[in-house]
Amino acid sequence: MIYFWGFLAIILVLILLLLFKFIGIYIRALVSGAKVPFLSLVAMRLRKVNTKLIVDARIQAVKAGLELTTNDLEAHYLAGGNVVNVVRALVAADKANIALPFKQAAAIDLAGRNVQEAVSTSVYPKVIGCPDPSKGTPYLDAVSKDGIRLLVKARVTVRANLQRLVGGATEETIIARVGQGIVSAIGSSDTYKNVLENPDHISRKVLGSGLDANTAFEIVSIDIADVSVAGVSGAREVANVGALLETERAEADKKMRQAEAEGRRASAIAAEQEMRARVQEMQSKVIEAQAEVPKAIAEAFRSGNLGIMDFYRMQNVLADTSMRESIADGDQKD
Repeated sequence: MIYFWGFLAIILVLILLLLFKFIGIYIRALVSGAKVPFLSLVAMRLRKVNTKLIVDARIQAVKAGLELTTNDLEAHYLAGGNVVNVVRALVAADKANIALPFKQAAAIDLAGRNVQEAVSTSVYPKVIGCPDPSKGTPYLDAVSKDGIRLLVKARVTVRANLQRLVGGATEETIIARVGQGIVSAIGSSDTYKNVLENPDHISRKVLGSGLDANTAFEIVSIDIADVSVAGVSGAREVANVGALLETERAEADKKMRQAEAEGRRASAIAAEQEMRARVQEMQSKVIEAQAEVPKAIAEAFRSGNLGIMDFYRMQNVLADTSMRESIADGDQKD
């Protein structure tokens, strides 16, 4: 009998402890219109779930006009999600008339995105700089067709797209795409004056390129915040890139032409030396042929084909020819 009463006393103590631990949470949920069964509170405790967190989140949802069960909240908690953030995001979306089911909000939260911030960005679009100032690049660098280098800074207004938030690209992708679009649009401009006169033409052209495809954001507007010609703010910056490239190209062409001329000069010198060698060769052959003349004369004397008077007449002709050549050379010198 004593054991029975002792066992009963232990049970009563445990019941009192349970009542003391959960009665406050149970009453708070009850008076808030978000009633939670007492046994559910006990079961949450046994599953190591933060009962106060789950009940407070349910109260907040019910007071905002949302109907969320403790099972949904408990399942998200056990999956490692941020229950408070999800409930606040659902309340904000409901007040802004944005369709956001609990499952989608939970999926966004479990994907590592801040679902509350996403809803806020969907309601109030935010502005991001292009390029990102935190990366250490204050301006986009672009060159128009006439070779003038421009420095551009843009402001991109984006709104979160809740439907593509899971798996969609982040802000870095938006900044990179917008920067690429601006550089491409300026590069296709005939002159830098068109960009300076109508910067909104660049922004409209970039905005119509569908840069927000497969991203978690929707681009609301692209505004050119600043555009200037490089070289105005600093002497070391080159403004006319086209002129610089043309100058470098002309210098390279000049060096190439000089090299070609030097090659032709070397070829001409080699050809001249070759011709001189051939002249010397021909002169040696002439001298060799002249050396045969006395032999031929002697042979003609021996064979009787040349007489002494014929030889003297030939000598007179040679002397007369030499005299005339000397006279001719003298006239040319005068």
